[in-house]
Amino acid sequence: MTRSIVLAVVLTFAAAFPAAAQLPDLGALLPEGSTSASGRIVQLVALLTVLSLAPGLLIMVTCFTRFIIALSFLRIGIGLQTTPGNLVLVSLALFLTFYVMAPTFDEAWQAGVKPLIEEKIGEEQAFERISAPFKKFMTQHVRDKDVRLFEELAGLSASRQTGDDIELRVLLPAFMISELRRGFEIGFLIVLPFLVIDLIVATLTMSMGMMMLPPTAISLPFKVLFFVLLDGWYLLVGSLVRSYS
Repeated sequence: MTRSIVLAVVLTFAAAFPAAAQLPDLGALLPEGSTSASGRIVQLVALLTVLSLAPGLLIMVTCFTRFIIALSFLRIGIGLQTTPGNLVLVSLALFLTFYVMAPTFDEAWQAGVKPLIEEKIGEEQAFERISAPFKKFMTQHVRDKDVRLFEELAGLSASRQTGDDIELRVLLPAFMISELRRGFEIGFLIVLPFLVIDLIVATLTMSMGMMMLPPTAISLPFKVLFFVLLDGWYLLVGSLVRSYS
Protein backbone atom coordinates (compact mmCIF):
# COMPACT_ATOMS: atom_id res chain seq x y z
CA MET A 1 0.00 0.00 0.00
CA THR A 2 2.82 2.36 0.89
CA ARG A 3 4.68 1.51 -2.30
CA SER A 4 1.57 2.34 -4.32
CA ILE A 5 1.26 5.74 -2.67
CA VAL A 6 4.94 6.55 -3.25
CA LEU A 7 4.67 5.42 -6.88
CA ALA A 8 1.60 7.64 -7.41
CA VAL A 9 3.40 10.67 -5.95
CA VAL A 10 6.44 10.08 -8.16
CA LEU A 11 4.31 9.74 -11.28
CA THR A 12 2.42 12.95 -10.37
CA PHE A 13 5.64 14.96 -10.09
CA ALA A 14 7.00 13.41 -13.28
CA ALA A 15 3.88 14.47 -15.18
CA ALA A 16 3.95 17.94 -13.64
CA PHE A 17 7.49 18.82 -14.70
CA PRO A 18 6.89 18.52 -18.50
CA ALA A 19 3.67 20.52 -18.14
CA ALA A 20 5.50 23.21 -16.19
CA ALA A 21 8.20 23.29 -18.83
CA GLN A 22 5.56 24.03 -21.47
CA LEU A 23 4.20 27.11 -19.63
CA PRO A 24 5.15 30.44 -21.29
CA ASP A 25 7.71 32.61 -19.59
CA LEU A 26 5.78 35.65 -18.38
CA GLY A 27 8.99 37.57 -17.96
CA ALA A 28 9.66 37.31 -21.70
CA LEU A 29 6.48 39.30 -22.39
CA LEU A 30 8.04 42.42 -20.88
CA PRO A 31 11.39 44.03 -21.57
CA GLU A 32 14.20 43.52 -19.11
CA GLY A 33 14.40 45.88 -16.17
CA SER A 34 11.81 46.86 -13.59
CA THR A 35 11.34 50.34 -15.07
CA SER A 36 10.40 48.90 -18.46
CA ALA A 37 7.84 46.59 -16.87
CA SER A 38 6.35 49.48 -14.90
CA GLY A 39 6.24 51.63 -18.02
CA ARG A 40 4.45 48.90 -19.97
CA ILE A 41 1.87 48.53 -17.19
CA VAL A 42 1.27 52.29 -17.15
CA GLN A 43 0.82 52.25 -20.94
CA LEU A 44 -1.74 49.43 -20.72
CA VAL A 45 -3.68 51.25 -17.99
CA ALA A 46 -3.64 54.47 -20.04
CA LEU A 47 -4.84 52.57 -23.13
CA LEU A 48 -7.75 51.01 -21.23
CA THR A 49 -8.66 54.41 -19.81
CA VAL A 50 -8.72 56.02 -23.26
CA LEU A 51 -10.85 53.20 -24.67
CA SER A 52 -13.36 53.56 -21.82
CA LEU A 53 -13.56 57.33 -22.40
CA ALA A 54 -13.80 57.07 -26.19
CA PRO A 55 -17.59 57.77 -26.36
CA GLY A 56 -17.15 60.84 -24.18
CA LEU A 57 -14.24 62.07 -26.29
CA LEU A 58 -16.36 61.65 -29.41
CA ILE A 59 -19.01 63.90 -27.89
CA MET A 60 -16.58 66.51 -26.61
CA VAL A 61 -14.39 67.15 -29.66
CA THR A 62 -16.84 66.59 -32.54
CA CYS A 63 -20.17 67.93 -33.80
CA PHE A 64 -22.16 65.04 -32.32
CA THR A 65 -23.62 67.24 -29.55
CA ARG A 66 -25.29 69.67 -31.93
CA PHE A 67 -26.71 66.90 -34.10
CA ILE A 68 -28.23 64.81 -31.31
CA ILE A 69 -29.78 67.87 -29.62
CA ALA A 70 -31.39 69.04 -32.87
CA LEU A 71 -32.78 65.57 -33.62
CA SER A 72 -34.12 65.26 -30.08
CA PHE A 73 -35.89 68.61 -30.37
CA LEU A 74 -37.44 67.44 -33.64
CA ARG A 75 -38.97 64.40 -31.96
CA ILE A 76 -40.24 66.54 -29.09
CA GLY A 77 -41.71 69.12 -31.47
CA ILE A 78 -43.64 66.55 -33.48
CA GLY A 79 -44.93 65.00 -30.27
CA LEU A 80 -43.66 61.47 -30.82
CA GLN A 81 -42.19 59.91 -27.70
CA THR A 82 -40.42 56.88 -29.13
CA THR A 83 -40.44 57.41 -32.91
CA PRO A 84 -37.81 57.62 -34.24
CA GLY A 85 -36.19 55.51 -31.55
CA ASN A 86 -33.08 56.49 -29.63
CA LEU A 87 -31.02 53.98 -31.63
CA VAL A 88 -32.09 55.58 -34.90
CA LEU A 89 -31.39 59.13 -33.72
CA VAL A 90 -28.01 58.26 -32.23
CA SER A 91 -27.01 56.30 -35.34
CA LEU A 92 -28.03 59.16 -37.63
CA ALA A 93 -26.13 61.65 -35.47
CA LEU A 94 -23.05 59.40 -35.53
CA PHE A 95 -23.08 59.00 -39.31
CA LEU A 96 -23.52 62.75 -39.77
CA THR A 97 -20.65 63.30 -37.34
CA PHE A 98 -18.40 60.95 -39.31
CA TYR A 99 -19.39 62.72 -42.52
CA VAL A 100 -18.58 66.19 -41.20
CA MET A 101 -15.46 65.12 -39.29
CA ALA A 102 -14.02 62.93 -42.08
CA PRO A 103 -11.32 65.47 -43.10
CA THR A 104 -10.33 65.95 -39.45
CA PHE A 105 -10.19 62.20 -38.81
CA ASP A 106 -8.13 61.65 -41.95
CA GLU A 107 -5.65 64.39 -41.01
CA ALA A 108 -5.29 63.00 -37.48
CA TRP A 109 -4.70 59.50 -38.87
CA GLN A 110 -2.11 60.53 -41.43
CA ALA A 111 -0.26 62.92 -39.12
CA GLY A 112 -0.34 61.06 -35.81
CA VAL A 113 -1.91 57.62 -35.63
CA LYS A 114 -0.23 56.05 -38.65
CA PRO A 115 3.33 57.19 -37.76
CA LEU A 116 2.74 56.00 -34.18
CA ILE A 117 1.71 52.54 -35.37
CA GLU A 118 4.75 52.41 -37.62
CA GLU A 119 6.90 53.45 -34.61
CA LYS A 120 8.22 56.52 -36.39
CA ILE A 121 7.25 58.90 -33.58
CA GLY A 122 6.68 58.65 -29.85
CA GLU A 123 3.48 58.87 -27.83
CA GLU A 124 3.96 62.50 -26.82
CA GLN A 125 4.57 63.68 -30.36
CA ALA A 126 1.69 61.54 -31.62
CA PHE A 127 -0.68 63.12 -29.10
CA GLU A 128 0.25 66.60 -30.30
CA ARG A 129 -0.23 65.65 -33.95
CA ILE A 130 -3.54 63.88 -33.32
CA SER A 131 -5.00 66.66 -31.20
CA ALA A 132 -3.94 69.44 -33.60
CA PRO A 133 -6.72 68.81 -36.23
CA PHE A 134 -9.37 68.59 -33.52
CA LYS A 135 -8.12 71.78 -31.89
CA LYS A 136 -8.32 73.50 -35.26
CA PHE A 137 -11.90 72.29 -35.77
CA MET A 138 -13.00 73.35 -32.29
CA THR A 139 -11.29 76.75 -32.60
CA GLN A 140 -13.24 77.45 -35.80
CA HIS A 141 -16.61 76.76 -34.14
CA VAL A 142 -16.19 78.04 -30.59
CA ARG A 143 -17.35 81.42 -29.39
CA ASP A 144 -14.77 83.92 -28.15
CA LYS A 145 -17.02 84.67 -25.21
CA ASP A 146 -16.95 81.06 -24.03
CA VAL A 147 -13.18 80.84 -24.42
CA ARG A 148 -12.66 84.02 -22.41
CA LEU A 149 -14.92 82.66 -19.67
CA PHE A 150 -12.82 79.56 -19.06
CA GLU A 151 -9.57 81.49 -19.47
CA GLU A 152 -10.70 83.83 -16.71
CA LEU A 153 -11.75 80.92 -14.52
CA ALA A 154 -8.34 79.30 -15.07
CA GLY A 155 -6.48 82.56 -14.49
CA LEU A 156 -4.95 82.61 -17.96
CA SER A 157 -4.33 85.51 -20.32
CA ALA A 158 -6.47 86.02 -23.40
CA SER A 159 -4.77 83.57 -25.75
CA ARG A 160 -7.00 84.35 -28.73
CA GLN A 161 -5.89 87.97 -28.62
CA THR A 162 -2.19 87.05 -28.66
CA GLY A 163 -2.58 84.32 -31.28
CA ASP A 164 -1.24 81.56 -29.05
CA ASP A 165 -2.69 78.07 -29.03
CA ILE A 166 -5.60 77.56 -26.67
CA GLU A 167 -5.09 74.94 -23.99
CA LEU A 168 -7.31 71.88 -24.22
CA ARG A 169 -8.59 72.34 -20.68
CA VAL A 170 -9.99 75.70 -21.84
CA LEU A 171 -10.99 74.77 -25.38
CA LEU A 172 -12.91 71.58 -24.58
CA PRO A 173 -15.52 72.99 -22.14
CA ALA A 174 -15.80 76.20 -24.17
CA PHE A 175 -16.49 74.21 -27.33
CA MET A 176 -19.08 72.04 -25.57
CA ILE A 177 -21.13 74.93 -24.20
CA SER A 178 -20.89 76.63 -27.59
CA GLU A 179 -22.30 73.50 -29.22
CA LEU A 180 -25.04 73.25 -26.57
CA ARG A 181 -26.05 76.86 -27.18
CA ARG A 182 -26.10 76.39 -30.94
CA GLY A 183 -28.03 73.13 -30.60
CA PHE A 184 -30.72 74.80 -28.48
CA GLU A 185 -30.99 77.65 -30.99
CA ILE A 186 -31.59 75.16 -33.79
CA GLY A 187 -34.02 73.23 -31.56
CA PHE A 188 -36.06 76.40 -30.97
CA LEU A 189 -36.38 76.99 -34.71
CA ILE A 190 -37.45 73.36 -35.17
CA VAL A 191 -40.09 73.37 -32.42
CA LEU A 192 -41.60 76.78 -33.27
CA PRO A 193 -43.69 75.77 -36.35
CA PHE A 194 -45.01 72.69 -34.56
CA LEU A 195 -45.99 74.89 -31.62
CA VAL A 196 -47.98 77.11 -33.99
CA ILE A 197 -49.85 74.06 -35.27
CA ASP A 198 -50.64 73.00 -31.70
CA LEU A 199 -51.98 76.46 -30.87
CA ILE A 200 -54.18 76.55 -33.97
CA VAL A 201 -55.60 73.09 -33.30
CA ALA A 202 -56.17 73.90 -29.62
CA THR A 203 -58.02 77.10 -30.53
CA LEU A 204 -60.25 75.28 -33.02
CA THR A 205 -61.12 72.49 -30.62
CA MET A 206 -61.94 74.98 -27.85
CA SER A 207 -64.15 77.04 -30.16
CA MET A 208 -66.00 73.91 -31.28
CA GLY A 209 -66.67 72.87 -27.69
CA MET A 210 -64.63 69.68 -27.83
CA MET A 211 -63.28 70.09 -24.31
CA MET A 212 -62.63 66.40 -23.65
CA LEU A 213 -60.63 65.78 -26.83
CA PRO A 214 -56.86 66.32 -26.36
CA PRO A 215 -55.58 68.80 -28.97
CA THR A 216 -52.41 66.73 -29.42
CA ALA A 217 -54.46 63.81 -30.72
CA ILE A 218 -55.64 65.98 -33.62
CA SER A 219 -52.48 68.01 -34.19
CA LEU A 220 -50.14 65.00 -34.39
CA PRO A 221 -51.26 63.85 -37.88
CA PHE A 222 -51.11 67.43 -39.16
CA LYS A 223 -47.59 67.92 -37.80
CA VAL A 224 -46.38 64.68 -39.34
CA LEU A 225 -48.03 65.61 -42.67
CA PHE A 226 -46.52 69.09 -42.52
CA PHE A 227 -43.05 67.68 -41.88
CA VAL A 228 -43.32 65.12 -44.68
CA LEU A 229 -44.70 67.57 -47.27
CA LEU A 230 -41.98 70.04 -46.36
CA ASP A 231 -39.34 67.31 -46.86
CA GLY A 232 -38.19 67.98 -43.34
CA TRP A 233 -35.43 65.40 -43.13
CA TYR A 234 -33.76 66.79 -46.23
CA LEU A 235 -33.93 70.36 -44.94
CA LEU A 236 -32.89 69.53 -41.37
CA VAL A 237 -29.93 67.31 -42.22
CA GLY A 238 -28.76 69.68 -44.95
CA SER A 239 -28.93 72.64 -42.59
CA LEU A 240 -27.07 70.82 -39.83
CA VAL A 241 -24.24 69.77 -42.14
CA ARG A 242 -24.01 73.22 -43.75
CA SER A 243 -23.74 74.84 -40.33
CA TYR A 244 -20.15 73.52 -40.19
CA SER A 245 -19.14 74.64 -43.66
